Amino acid sequence: MIERPASNLFRAQQCRFCKVFDRGLPSTFSKWSSTSTRQWSTPLAKTIAGAINVTGPISIAAYMRQCLTSPDGGYYTTQSRDQDQFGQKGDFITSPEISQIFGELLGIWLVAEWMAQGRKSSGVEIVEVGPGRGTLMDDVLRTIRNFKPLTASIEAVYLVEASPSLRDKQKQLLCGDEPMEEIDIGFRSHSKYSNLPVIWCEDIRFVPNDPTKTPFIFAHEFFDALPIHAFQSVAPSLQPPSTIQGLNGPFPLSKPSTTSLTPQWRELVVTPTPLPFPSTSSPTSPSPDFQLSLAKASTPNSLVLPETSPRYQALKPHPGSVIEISPEARSYAAEFARRIGGSPLPSKSTSTDASAQTTKPTPSGAALILDYGPSATIPTSTLRGIHAHALVSPFASPGQVDLSADVDFTALAEAAVEASPGVEVHGPVEQGAWLERMGIRERAAMLGKPGEVANEGVRRSVERLVGRGGGGMGRLYKVLAIVPEGGGRGVVGFGGDVD
Repeated sequence: MIERPASNLFRAQQCRFCKVFDRGLPSTFSKWSSTSTRQWSTPLAKTIAGAINVTGPISIAAYMRQCLTSPDGGYYTTQSRDQDQFGQKGDFITSPEISQIFGELLGIWLVAEWMAQGRKSSGVEIVEVGPGRGTLMDDVLRTIRNFKPLTASIEAVYLVEASPSLRDKQKQLLCGDEPMEEIDIGFRSHSKYSNLPVIWCEDIRFVPNDPTKTPFIFAHEFFDALPIHAFQSVAPSLQPPSTIQGLNGPFPLSKPSTTSLTPQWRELVVTPTPLPFPSTSSPTSPSPDFQLSLAKASTPNSLVLPETSPRYQALKPHPGSVIEISPEARSYAAEFARRIGGSPLPSKSTSTDASAQTTKPTPSGAALILDYGPSATIPTSTLRGIHAHALVSPFASPGQVDLSADVDFTALAEAAVEASPGVEVHGPVEQGAWLERMGIRERAAMLGKPGEVANEGVRRSVERLVGRGGGGMGRLYKVLAIVPEGGGRGVVGFGGDVD
């Protein structure tokens, strides 16, 4: 059994395949330019190879996006209603599937944060992005129904889900036999808990953004599936580059770059594996259809993305440094922050009051992000594939393998505070420590009595969630919160207490 995070198992494999891509070598190009005669592992692999044949190598982000969300063979978007990616019969298991206590404690955190913000009597919204089978939200709603004033204040529950099959599973779990109707922003039904409206949207942009509302947002193992770009710093060239790599091939530079005397970023791009490819396939580890290559020329992405943070810029002078950047992850974190704290106003005001600087007069709500990745360092070479609870190449069987990469929590924090002066960030902290502070052991003691067989199962589940070694998830997973700027107030789970 395997959870979604894993070690950098494929780093060596990626480096072995990391050959310099040169469009000027037609013999290399011809090895993977024909898609009609080659046997591809999946129809989606053939589609991706055909696109590369036309446009040239694609970014890792474009590859991930196709593999996970393509309408024609994507992992999350084309699974049948009888298939399931989650749990023991699927490809991986997540924390809510391990123990109900996990979701219950997230519900308690919501209650505590609602209380800390003045116990609003109306306008509360609960939002979850990437809700999986709906297990987490089911546990959250079941928990908070015991807090009647909070339940009465909730206007709607929003689930951001692009997969029709997963949406159906979420509806069945959360709403049972309640009818579902199509509305202008998606679909709507009613929860079996307190009859709360449950609304599905394909994108968070469709979720209404009203500055008078109080959104509580959950993102559990969502950011790790967002597309990434990868870049490597290369030593300076003896000759200044005269071209830049564009979508349809190299374009000449009217004025050759003068920065080639210093190390430059080059993008790691995806290309088909050349034939004949050394066979290393097995029933559990098929040969990859694609490989990583290092772009010989600059790409628009390599010129822009690594320059967006001093953290990346500091690694540029060191050839061989590899970094992973997810613009979509930063975009989501910024969106969460703006919904909680408002967008900055184009004002010359010198006031230090957050409410005077944003489009939201009174910042309210919170976002809780739980995922895996380093606390402070930049992820590097972390792209992985998972199938049937085993690690496989991320470039094998596209569309049938789950893809993920470590989350850059520092980048999320930077994006949040840059997007809104009305928020502050707490964490990341280790999941194990956070769950301990939230009372996981006390809750576990309530679910069984010593000596009972069922209680042993509860104990093992708790240890799996909080353990820092072996198969434990407590150290690898992190928790980060975005809350209204409050002058340094404590936040429950991050060192604060319930007022």
